[in-house]
Amino acid sequence: MTAGSTEATAGDSMKDRGAVRTDDRPDPGRPAPERGPVHRLVRLLRVLPRRLPLTTGYVLVLTLVAWWLAGQSRRGRASFIRHNSSNVHHMEVGKWWTLFTSGLVVDGVPAWVGIAAVAAVVGLAEWRWGAARAGAVFVFGHLGATLLTEGSMWVMLATGIPGALSHARDVGISYGLVATAGCLLALGPRPARRYGLPALALALAVTWGLDQGLADAGHLIALGLGVLASRSTLFRPAPARR
Repeated sequence: MTAGSTEATAGDSMKDRGAVRTDDRPDPGRPAPERGPVHRLVRLLRVLPRRLPLTTGYVLVLTLVAWWLAGQSRRGRASFIRHNSSNVHHMEVGKWWTLFTSGLVVDGVPAWVGIAAVAAVVGLAEWRWGAARAGAVFVFGHLGATLLTEGSMWVMLATGIPGALSHARDVGISYGLVATAGCLLALGPRPARRYGLPALALALAVTWGLDQGLADAGHLIALGLGVLASRSTLFRPAPARR
């Protein structure tokens, strides 16, 4: 065999190896293979913590607290809720931290329902406004409605009006949730403002009228605070620079 034929054989061998490597690569002319629902779900779970850090963190905390409470006895759960209720008694003895810890418990509905509502409402708010403004509206609604309802309860106790409780059970995510939903509707498209907001207000008013509960009154207050937040400087466009 001559040197020329040896070089030709070696060149053909290199071409063959290159052809094998090229065949393993995706053909740019072919459509990309469809991704399955599991792949899309995994991709979504990777993106959400970066895109919605506030919602992801809050949902995680609520889930952990709900999981821990589920493993406690009925007496243990009642004790935990009692010690974390933001009521008049706790305000008077200086347990102001209950204003925040009360928002870490899902109460009144199954835990998964409350957590799903937080993921949907707070997640949408964070997606539209960013973590800072969504968190500000939620905290404003939660703290504002809690202080106003408990302040009213304190006035009732101080003036001797019957029906007031100093050790009321007052925990949950609903004040912040309703305020955020009200702000979303107030800042939403015209149908949301025209129909969605009055419908939510009517539903909350009917519930309060039927039950006359402290939390029901707090929900109406929280809705008003959410609408008030939508008119605040948080959502006013920045002035144009000259």
